[in-house]
Amino acid sequence: MLIAFNKPMNVLSQFTDEGQWPGLKHHIDIPGVYAAGRLDRDSEGLLILTDNGKAQARISSPRSNTPKTYFALVEGTPSAAALAALREGVTLKDGPTRPAMVEEVAAPDWLWPRDPPVRFRKTVPDAWLELTITEGRNRQVRRMCAHVGLPVLRLIRWSVGEWTLEGLPPGQWRAL
Repeated sequence: MLIAFNKPMNVLSQFTDEGQWPGLKHHIDIPGVYAAGRLDRDSEGLLILTDNGKAQARISSPRSNTPKTYFALVEGTPSAAALAALREGVTLKDGPTRPAMVEEVAAPDWLWPRDPPVRFRKTVPDAWLELTITEGRNRQVRRMCAHVGLPVLRLIRWSVGEWTLEGLPPGQWRAL
């Protein structure tokens, strides 16, 4: 069994709650499924769940090179040099990253409102990036963008491999 879930912000990628943050059990009532990979509490978007351990390992393992596409609202205006660095791969504290596919894009037309909203500041520009990575390190997209001077204000995972969020509202799931 495979499930696509659109994880809202401030929901953990596990079934148990921790402190003030709810887990997946508030949205998914199917026994025996587990997340194949994770999304941070403050990230949104596609989370794949399965009851198959081999599928879970294949989807989440960096060795599988499964592409994951994100839309990131970043603070600042992306320079050609910053985008080139992301495309070449950057060196983080835990080592060099694989090259990312990245481009500046318009705000996605399917975008839902975030609760709480991203703080708007008139004097600080922002931009949307579409990034595809084939790893899945802890907070990798956020750390890569920060490394090139583009702090992430909002992060949404659009796809994992062949699966996308298309037509899936926040907090909802569907069988794949």
